[in-house]
Amino acid sequence: MKLLVVLLMMLCIRLGYSQDVVNDSIIPYKKAAILSACIPGAGQIYNSIHTSGRKNAYWKVPLIAAGIGGTTYLLLQNQRLVQSIKTEYDQRIVTGPSNPLWIDYDNLALVSLYDQYARQRDLAILGIGAVYAFQILDAAVEAHFLHFDVSKDLSLTIHPSMVSRNVLGMRASFSLR
Repeated sequence: MKLLVVLLMMLCIRLGYSQDVVNDSIIPYKKAAILSACIPGAGQIYNSIHTSGRKNAYWKVPLIAAGIGGTTYLLLQNQRLVQSIKTEYDQRIVTGPSNPLWIDYDNLALVSLYDQYARQRDLAILGIGAVYAFQILDAAVEAHFLHFDVSKDLSLTIHPSMVSRNVLGMRASFSLR
C-alpha cells in the first residue's frame, strides 16, 4: 500500500507543473546581471523598465548606492588611520612621538591599534564585495521571476489518468490564473 502511494505521488510530481514556460529572450536574466555588474543598480532599473504592474525595483538603487558608499567610507577611514598609525610608529622609532592623536599610546598599543584598524579595513573590502555581489544576484533573480504569475486564483485539480494501458494513475494540475 505504501509503495502504491509513493508511486502515485511520484507520478503526480512527474506529470504536474505549476507555471507556464515563458520565453527568456523577453527579459534575459543574464542581461540584468551583466548590467548590474557594469553599473551597480543598472540591473534593477532594467528590470523596472521591462516589467508591468507593481514590480518596480527603482527603490533598491539608493540602497545599493548607500551600501557601497558606506562600506567605501569605512574602507577609506580605516585606511587613513592605518597609515597614520604606521607613520607614527616609524617616527617613534627614529625621533619619538610626533602626532598628538597617538601621544597617549605606547608602541605596543600602536601595534595593537594598527592590527585592529587593518582588520576593519579588510572587512570593509569584503563588505564592498558582498554588497556588489548581492546586488548582481538580486538583479538576476528578479529578472528571472518578472513573469512569475502570482494571481489570486491558485487552484489544484486532480484527475484520473492512464499511465499505460493497464495502469491507472492520478494527474494533478495547478491553475495559477
